[in-house]
Order: sequence, then structure tokens, then C-alpha cells
Amino acid sequence: MKTQTIASTGAKGGVGKSTFAILLAYKLASQGKKVVLCDCDVECPNDYLIIGKELDEKTSATIYQEYPVLDESKCIKCGLCSKTCRENAIFWVKDRYPTFIYDLCTGCGACWVVCPQKAINTKKEKAGESFVSKISDNFFLVTGRSKAGITETGPIVIEVKKRATELAKKENADFLIIDTSPGTHCNVIQALLGCDKAYAVTEPTPLGAHDLSLILELLARIKVPARIVLNKSDVGKRELIETIAKKFDVKISVEIPYSDELLKAYCEKDLKRVVDLV
Repeated sequence: MKTQTIASTGAKGGVGKSTFAILLAYKLASQGKKVVLCDCDVECPNDYLIIGKELDEKTSATIYQEYPVLDESKCIKCGLCSKTCRENAIFWVKDRYPTFIYDLCTGCGACWVVCPQKAINTKKEKAGESFVSKISDNFFLVTGRSKAGITETGPIVIEVKKRATELAKKENADFLIIDTSPGTHCNVIQALLGCDKAYAVTEPTPLGAHDLSLILELLARIKVPARIVLNKSDVGKRELIETIAKKFDVKISVEIPYSDELLKAYCEKDLKRVVDLV
């Protein structure tokens, strides 16, 4: 049986993307489906907080990233590594050795590949970690968390998603739900690649409409079928979202109205009641 991979995403933060991912996973699990939820918002993971489940340190798996180290005995000070680096993470002055600025380095490897003297070695450093939490017999949560100060978290997302995919295969899961970070940057793209479909979560506001357009354009470019989730659907200007939906020929599949009762149930972490109210 093939595991269906579904993403919950959105270019704007705070619209309910993580909430929708959790509720979708909870609903499917309550219907008897086996579900793995993967929190790929590695810079600010919060699914475990919303669910009310502590991260199990015993399940922690360290994620490493490679960084360049200069071998001055081989370096001819040509500066090719600096010219190649797209992140401007290598400072070079003519006739001097290059200096690596690790705060900007993404570990892409371009510098040590292009070096004609093979003067750049690599070192591994901890970039993040992942955790597995068992929510119920048929509901698992994989959480990724990057190390503070890491600027490019795409490689971390790849490893976290890989662990979730392996868990889904091991457990013979029906669904793998990917909760991406907000935005359209590299780690969002890495989380979305290979998904069978994606729900773009938004709200009926000018910013919501603007950012919905960005994420739908991205999904179209990477050929991931999209649906729209309209949160707080009875507040603001619905026609803004309808215009974007028509432009991209994408349906509004789910509408979640604003509700004080729903908000109370959410704050009390009563997910069953939230699902029933939605």
C-alpha cells in the first residue's frame, strides 16, 4: 500500500497552517487510518506544543551538516572559492587566504568542489535534531528542530522528512502529513517536493490573498496539486481569496469559520471537539 503524502502549507504565518495539519492528522487517525505527522517547521516547531506532547529525548537523532575547512598548505589564494559562493560566506582579499563565515555558510559544497588545489576539507557539526512521539497506536509525530543560528535549514528538513517517510513505511501508514514552515523559501520547497497534494491555508485578508498567490504559484511550479483552506472564512473579504482561487483554478476545499467555542476547545487542547466543530 502506498502512503499518501499531504502537505499543509502557506506563505503567511499565523493563518492556522499547523492547526489544520494537526486536525487533519487527528481526524484521519480517529477514522482508523494510520497517520504520521511531520513538523518540518524546524526553526519553530510547535505541533507537539499544540498537541500537548513533550518531545522524547530518548528518540533524538542528531542531524549533521558539513562545513569547509581550509588547508593553507595547499591553498594558492586564487579566490575561486569566494567567487563561487552564492551566500557570500567566504571573504577573500587578493594574495590572502580566504576566510569562511560560518554564520552564512549553508554547507552546499560548492567551494570544496570548485577548488583547483583540493585545499578545502570538510568538518561535520550538529545542525539540528529530530524526535518521534507516539500520540496513539495509529498516530505518530516526527518533529524537526534546527540548532539556533543555522541560516539554511533546507538540509535539516530533508533529514527530518526522510525520518518521517521511513517511519511511515515501517508502520505501513496510510497518510504522511507534512506541516511546512510559512513562506516560499528553500526549506518549504524541500518539504513540499514529492507530496501528492498540498492544502494552502489562508485567511480572507489582503495579506492572506497576496501570500496565497505566492504559495499557489510555487505549488504550480513544482507540480504539486493544490487545494485551499480558508480559515476564519466568515471574517474579512472572502472575494479576495475567490479571485486568487479563480486565477490559479484551485478550489476552496475547506472553510473554517471563526468561533469562540472552537477557540476555547483549541486552547484547552481538546482536538476531538475542535474537529467536531470544524
